[in-house]
Amino acid sequence: MKTYNVAIMGATGAVGQQMKDQLEKRKFPVKDIVFLSSSRSAGKEIRFNGKTFTVQEAKPESFEGIDIALFSAGGSVSEKFAPEAVKRGAIVIDNTSAFRMDKEVPLVVPEVNKSDLSLHKGIIANPNCSTIQMVCALQPLKEQFGMTKIVVSTYQAVSGAGIDAINELKAQSADFDNAKTADANMLPVKSAARHYPIAFNAIPQIDQFTDNGYTFEEMKMINETKKIMHDDSLAVAATCVRLPVVTGHSESVYVELKGAATVEQIKQAMVDAPGVELMDDPSNQVYPMPLMAAGLDEVFVGRIRQDLDNPNGFHLWVVSDNLVKGAALNSVQIAEALIDENII
Repeated sequence: MKTYNVAIMGATGAVGQQMKDQLEKRKFPVKDIVFLSSSRSAGKEIRFNGKTFTVQEAKPESFEGIDIALFSAGGSVSEKFAPEAVKRGAIVIDNTSAFRMDKEVPLVVPEVNKSDLSLHKGIIANPNCSTIQMVCALQPLKEQFGMTKIVVSTYQAVSGAGIDAINELKAQSADFDNAKTADANMLPVKSAARHYPIAFNAIPQIDQFTDNGYTFEEMKMINETKKIMHDDSLAVAATCVRLPVVTGHSESVYVELKGAATVEQIKQAMVDAPGVELMDDPSNQVYPMPLMAAGLDEVFVGRIRQDLDNPNGFHLWVVSDNLVKGAALNSVQIAEALIDENII
């Protein structure tokens, strides 16, 4: 089997660590690996496949001889270093929003649009975590019945905002009596003028607001879904909410189909869909929840039901680990697909 030189950019972050774990877990054919970070984290040690590696400060020359570079260190870092990596012969799989809507960059979920990988010009974008799990569940319905409309409300874990947000949730949760006045510096957005406690709370803002009243997170879901599904005519609306959950994003999804379908047909489509697991037995209170999905690879779907007013409308509840399938696993699956499709 051919082996590949791999770099992980942002190796000490939550997603970078998950990328390393997924490469190990899935026995990716690594010849050599380089762990890269900012100067602040350089010098730390990481264990991989039984060996100890020292994290290096990222520089353009760090990518000499690299075949595949997995990036998850922020958009500005990707914008700076991804072209340098490509210049030196690497294929970059970028987990930030820096290149997602670039017409020259494929935006890929392998279960949905693997064929787009052949269009790459050195950079492949990993979609937003909430988009990934939703399109995994909805693409089989679009293929089988056609689809005209999606309305999604997300209930997102604080891990999507980083380790500091997790630590803030833990600190706030320890003091219920002072929940309203708890020290808050991270959410909804660290750079925002105001911050709110997340413990015992729900914050209907993820990222900054745009001029149209939607947040950047909501616009990411809207635009990325259309790009991945190759359908600009698809109507998509999103409301993104942060909840006091550590890991695992949940979504309430309403879809309108072109063709007639039954609940049982939709359930069967979920059973047949790659990467999706049906968990739908309401009579026994069986449905997906973020606590049970944490650490797992699958996108879990339940609470499937027909809309009471529109016979072509259906509701689904979709849950997945935002750091696994929503980030690291999807990136590694893209790398695997490059090999499977003889693109690298």
